[in-house]
Amino acid sequence: MGSNGDLNANSQCLSSTGDLVLDKAVNQWMAWDKNPQTRKQMESLVREGHVVELRRRLCSRMTFGTAGLRAEMGAGFACINDLTVIQSTQVKSCSHLCNSVKNMYVFFLCRLARLTAAVMLCKDIPVYLFSTYVPTPFVPYAVMKYEAAAGVMITASHNRKEDNGYKVYWHNGAQISSPHDKEILHCIEENTEPWPESWNEHLVESSLLRRDPLEDVCRWYMEELNTICFHRELNAKSPLKFVHSSFHGVGHNYVQRAFQQFGFPPPIPVPEQKETDPDFSTVSCPNPEEGESVLELSLRLAEREEAHIVVATDPDADRLAVADFGWKVFTGNELAALLGWWMLFNWKEAHPDPADTETVYMLATTVSSKILKAFARIEGFHFEETLPGFKWIGKRIHELTKTGKEVIFSFEESIGFLCGNMVLDKDGVSTATVVAEMAAYLHTKNLSLNKQLINIYEIYGYHVSRTSYVLCSDPLTIHRIFSRLRNFGGPGDYPELCGDYCITHIRDVTTGYDSSQPDKKCVLPLSKNSQMVTFTFQNGVVATLRTSGTEPKIKYYSEFCAVPGERDISSLEEELRKVTTALVEEFLEPDKNNLLRRSV
Repeated sequence: MGSNGDLNANSQCLSSTGDLVLDKAVNQWMAWDKNPQTRKQMESLVREGHVVELRRRLCSRMTFGTAGLRAEMGAGFACINDLTVIQSTQVKSCSHLCNSVKNMYVFFLCRLARLTAAVMLCKDIPVYLFSTYVPTPFVPYAVMKYEAAAGVMITASHNRKEDNGYKVYWHNGAQISSPHDKEILHCIEENTEPWPESWNEHLVESSLLRRDPLEDVCRWYMEELNTICFHRELNAKSPLKFVHSSFHGVGHNYVQRAFQQFGFPPPIPVPEQKETDPDFSTVSCPNPEEGESVLELSLRLAEREEAHIVVATDPDADRLAVADFGWKVFTGNELAALLGWWMLFNWKEAHPDPADTETVYMLATTVSSKILKAFARIEGFHFEETLPGFKWIGKRIHELTKTGKEVIFSFEESIGFLCGNMVLDKDGVSTATVVAEMAAYLHTKNLSLNKQLINIYEIYGYHVSRTSYVLCSDPLTIHRIFSRLRNFGGPGDYPELCGDYCITHIRDVTTGYDSSQPDKKCVLPLSKNSQMVTFTFQNGVVATLRTSGTEPKIKYYSEFCAVPGERDISSLEEELRKVTTALVEEFLEPDKNNLLRRSV
């Protein structure tokens, strides 16, 4: 199907089905795409008459989720490929940014990043393009350091190997959020035809406007780690041994160097996983959040080396999993309790006047544990919640910092952490070193990380949580599930019971409804492009159902927050288990809706 005649013949065949929109989309794609592989893929789909698949790929576009644009790699406007990356970068989306601030951009090096840079360079816009792989947090860090107009990171993070992503940072160093994301998508839709010169990726070698920021950014970042390093001399003397896995991603060299910056010897790398490997050949899933099942090589190495702590960064090194000797693999909520305590402990050491806490903040996404809220209630600092996604945390840090406030710790339960505010995004590299220093300090007090976690719960109250998901790739099924919740007892009536458990309040950020507010309106911003409903139960459990912004999942989160002094943890866990089971079975109906339950 190499000729226009063949294309027109196949398109005519499709148009005989009456789908003129699809016929036009096929012709547009074949006219614009210059990548031989994706052209061949599209030709095959047309030739074999896969109309449903063609509609899926061509009749919708990617939207900005909690972590930018993310989708499978392949042909079509709904996928990540050369053409959609060029479209996402050029024309009015580009001029929209360029009219705002200085015309500089920062990118991660790969073919898609080279094309992204080419779009800018062909319009004489200066570009900083990293010459090798870097962790995702290096891009927003560089945006702030260079006062760039924006930054782009090409990464699928912890997604499956078939996926890729396009993450955009605004000039403040935070990921773009509303209204900028909607403005950019609108501009893309209005200006879809690529400029011919946008395909010239060789501009990154020939243009004098392209510079490599790697050496400077790496040096600045490592030096600025000193702002969250509190016990370097103690670190240098620590007998603790650490194992690090980079999960076949980019983190190895940077974590090694960061540990040395903190005074530690480099951690022991997992040899099978330290080099970049886009096939993630030693793990069933490249997401360290999945726990022990994907940390097997790390834990085995730690046993052989008699190491005390395992740290694992995800492939783009913005998230972190941790296991304590034993091996206790911490959840994101548990690790946040430890890190929040540690950052507050060291802040108080440097600021003995209690009045100083008036300017101190900690942040968490609304589906994360309320443990920081318990800290704030007792310690007197401020705590705020945001919508899910670190882009909202980054935006709020920027706003607070401008008013003289100091955000000392932020997190999302999906093992995303930020200690301090040197980057406005989650950062697995810096967090790994902070965990190591905390463990070294606790070791001098004859405490492990797990023992200290228990101490924290004794003081601030046990926070027992359960987080998991079901898989669902069908948008109609997802719509049906959440529509049923909003019309449970009749039009506009939400459920009052879940199993035997009474629901006292419901918050629906998709529609803006919150039964706990006098005006019934959400305090959090609307999130119309995703589904999220939170239930507060009479027994104190808070549970949320939401669609993932990066994967075909419906996630569920539940937490039981005990008052300080309550120690019957087994009964709390059992009560939480029963509520969570009822929530999933009655509201998601996995068997009826053909939802796949989490298997690892």
